[in-house]
Formats: sequence, C-alpha cells, structure tokens
Amino acid sequence: MEGVQAVFHAATLHKPHVATHSRQEFVDTNITGTLNLLEAAVSAGVKSFIYTSTTSVFGDALVPPTGAPAAWITEDVVPVPKNIYGATKAAAEDLCQLFHRNQGLACLVLRTSRFFPEEDDNREMRAAFSDQNLKANEYLYRRVDIEDVVSAHMLAAERAPALGFRKYIISATTPFLQDDLGRLRNDVLGVMRRRFPDYEATYQRLGWKMFSGIDRVYVNERARRELAWVPKHDFSSILRLLNAGTDFRSDLAREVGSKGYHDQVFSHGPYPVD
Repeated sequence: MEGVQAVFHAATLHKPHVATHSRQEFVDTNITGTLNLLEAAVSAGVKSFIYTSTTSVFGDALVPPTGAPAAWITEDVVPVPKNIYGATKAAAEDLCQLFHRNQGLACLVLRTSRFFPEEDDNREMRAAFSDQNLKANEYLYRRVDIEDVVSAHMLAAERAPALGFRKYIISATTPFLQDDLGRLRNDVLGVMRRRFPDYEATYQRLGWKMFSGIDRVYVNERARRELAWVPKHDFSSILRLLNAGTDFRSDLAREVGSKGYHDQVFSHGPYPVD
C-alpha cells in the first residue's frame, strides 16, 4: 500500500460461489479480507477507498408482496440479505462506514447491479428468452454496462475525500417513474407502449419479447447527482443501436468478455444455484 492514493476493492466471493463454497469462506474473503484492506489503507494514508458492493445486499427487500407495486429501490431501502453473499457484502459495507467514522478514511460504497456477460442462472428465463433479449430487458430496471461501472468508480475515487462515506446504486438510468410502479407488476406492455411507443417494432423484427412483469426498479439518481456520473448506456441507447444493427454492448464490455466463476462446467447452467 505504500504510496497508494486510491484503493478499488472489487475482490469477492460472489453469488455463483454460494453453492460451492462454505459460509466461513465467504466470511474470510468478503469480511476479513475487507478488514485487512481497510487496516492497510489507514496505515498507508490512502485518500480514497472504493468498495465494489452489490444490489444483492437488498435481498428480500427487492421482492414486494403479491399484489403490491414494484419496489422503488434507492439507497434508503433497508437491506434484508437472503444468503451468505448478501450478508457478508452488507457487513463489509458496515466496516467501511466504521473506518470512516473512527479512522477518517474516505470510503464510498458502489452497489452495482448486473453487468456480468454470463447467461442467466435461472433456467426458466434462459428457456423463455434469448440471452441478448434478456439482458436488453434488464436495462430497464437492473442492469448496467461495465463501461459505466468503471466511470462511476473513477469518479468515486476523485470525490471520496470530499464526500467521506456514502453508498450509491450503480445501475443504468431507468425510464420508469414512481407512478409506473403499480402497473409494472402486471401491465409492463402498457407502460412500455407509453414510454417507448416504437420499441415493439424493433422487438418484433428481432423476434424478442418483453417481460410479463417487473418487480423492482433500481434508482441511480443519487450517484448521478453527487458523483456527477453520466451513464452512457440505458434502454434508449440500446434501442438506437439495435435499430442500427449494432451490438449494444460497449467496446469495453466486448473486450473484457466472460471470465467465468468456476473451472468446471455444470450441466444445468453457468453455475450451480443454492
């Protein structure tokens, strides 16, 4: 750490490891590993500590009861972790807050939504949608391009000393408003026709379809306002690229590609689901 000004802490055991790694391994990597880095950062006089967290920390708070509107997910929603991955990421966020409070370390937590290129772990979704169709739909409410993830991290490193400790949702800017939440659960097509009257023609040409319901919407407004973050990729930009016959992934997303989580190949999906 000597001479280091900013730390980007992205190392983690992830959701794909829940079924293959012990809970203790998650604690060792995600909590103790974060503690080790925080201690070293304070000792070295690091100016900015950026912790890559996940919207998975929200857990059960993401799924509203039957009949309720879709959940409007901001940083003010209280996490209810549903597995060891979410629990350890939430605990690591608390360590970041503690080190800011007691040691004065500037720590920003970036809760990133989906940006992985691997196919979905849900067998029913894989059967119902092509991979690109599924990912394009997700930009409406819970996906982000890795280029925008990187730009958010760079801005966070610059602004952390002035901000101290903050948590931000890093996801593509949703086109939906809070007034849409009731209809998103059971009338997504109606909402989409109002927000994107021409999208159906594009989808019909590609043989794609929209989800029958959306249960949550990630809101990135705080990150855009406080970090001056301007994400480039959203559902509107994807439609423009699809109509131009162009790959909607950023150059960086295509260059990075899929690294995978496991050495072995699993018969029922990209990784086992616990």
